[in-house]
Amino acid sequence: MLKLIVIAVIVIIAAILIYAATRPDTFRVERSATIKATPEKLFPLINDFHNWPSWSAWDKKDLAMKTTYSGATSGKGAVYEWNGNRNVGSGKMEIIESIASSRVVVQLDFITPFEGHNKAIFTLNPVAEGTKIVWIMDGPMAFIPKVVGIFVSMDKMIGKDFEDSLDGLRSVAEKS
Repeated sequence: MLKLIVIAVIVIIAAILIYAATRPDTFRVERSATIKATPEKLFPLINDFHNWPSWSAWDKKDLAMKTTYSGATSGKGAVYEWNGNRNVGSGKMEIIESIASSRVVVQLDFITPFEGHNKAIFTLNPVAEGTKIVWIMDGPMAFIPKVVGIFVSMDKMIGKDFEDSLDGLRSVAEKS
């Protein structure tokens, strides 16, 4: 009987690993919001890392997080590094593209709790109600995250933080 249980467990593990190998090699998380503010008002909140603590959900997850800024003050070449608790980990962000009032692209390099190299893209489009902001994060999906993704999707893991951050951005932009 024990032999059958061991064989069944091995077959289940093998099936999970084989299934994980067939999953996509990339991931994409996307959220959007319409904010009652002009793109010109929203853009500096995104294009300058010094403004992120006022709206980013991750900054609220670790109030003792250590942060450093380097490179340009804002826009292309601006760098933000963080080292925090297990909820935020550690890593580095650098703005690699900045188009006034319409687009910011950030290279996002996680060190802990797991290594990852992704891009975050913010696009700002004027609409009748203000600005539609679209926030996309995408990147490669290594094998271990593919296995984890069978049980917990990347979208569910960080999508709520995107939504909370967009709500924070809305609150800051519409208040001032």
